[in-house]
Amino acid sequence: MITYFYWFLVLGLAAAAIFFLGMKAGKWPTAISIAAIVLLVGWAYYFFYLQQIFVKRFGGVMHVTVPEGQQHLSATWKDDNLWIENYNPENNTCQFTEYSRGNMLEGKVIIKNCNPRGIRR
Repeated sequence: MITYFYWFLVLGLAAAAIFFLGMKAGKWPTAISIAAIVLLVGWAYYFFYLQQIFVKRFGGVMHVTVPEGQQHLSATWKDDNLWIENYNPENNTCQFTEYSRGNMLEGKVIIKNCNPRGIRR
């Protein structure tokens, strides 16, 4: 719900720039430029900072795909970053993968000879 409110606010600011600068003042190039900047900054701010905060603290929605050939074991939060553990039966390893803000500076921990209980090779 908070995500919808955020995007409603960003789109409202862009629409206000077009309405007040474009329609009222007749400065269409400036209005379109400011609206584009508002949308770009709003998208970047959400993607690189707010997405995981919204999911963790306010119940937002985030989609993560398990790589093909791996089996999902668990997920946990460390600060505002999501860590996901998957098992790869092909090479008998467990992989902890970090999903950080904006998918930058992601960490990965590989545990060799990992055979979680209940999973057959």
